[in-house]
Amino acid sequence: MSDGALVLFSGGQDSTTCLAWALERFERVETLGFDYGQRHRVELDCRAALRAGLAALDPRWAGRLGEDHTVDLAALGALSETGLTRTVAIEMGEGGLPNTFVPGRNLIFLCFAAALAYRRGLKRIVGGMCETDYSGYPDCRDDTIKALQVALNLGMERRFVLETPLMWLDKAATWRLADSLGGAALVELIVRNSHTCYRGERGQLHDWGHGCGSCPACELRARGFAAWRAG
Repeated sequence: MSDGALVLFSGGQDSTTCLAWALERFERVETLGFDYGQRHRVELDCRAALRAGLAALDPRWAGRLGEDHTVDLAALGALSETGLTRTVAIEMGEGGLPNTFVPGRNLIFLCFAAALAYRRGLKRIVGGMCETDYSGYPDCRDDTIKALQVALNLGMERRFVLETPLMWLDKAATWRLADSLGGAALVELIVRNSHTCYRGERGQLHDWGHGCGSCPACELRARGFAAWRAG
């Protein structure tokens, strides 16, 4: 297997930063998006402009950026009664988790990503999971990712490496990482072209990007941006 990478690329702030991180490190980088009936499906429409923008920022990145793939996971959305797959109020649910938690989502994403990486001859699988600034989702925890890496390697007879460059970063540090990778141009690309709002609103452009401004994803992104700017 080559030391190329497959990036889980949703079209959001975190996955765009992860894609830039991978383009800086690996000679061949492909991207993978999932359509699971998410309420904020507009994020998928942002992916092409973000890929083009990243390629325009650095000729090395342009040469390394490979194919884009999308997978239809409508069954996941059909099984899920959550704030990300239904038009319901976003609130805390049972067990102390917000109702935006889609059970099994990252586990399924990574299993499908590994199947694709197997076919494409890619060793590294890059995801934006983080347990520093997050909503408590258990499938974003470092222990979960490490355990899944073991299971995937046993089950596929491969030596995949699940890379999570944001795992120990808060949102301010994620903005800082983007700035260190691509400067003001990358930050501006993320602000204008990525999408993170859970409600899928693209209306107002805030300092930190498009969004409703009041859902947990927008609030987290805005706080991180303000802390990064203040620092």
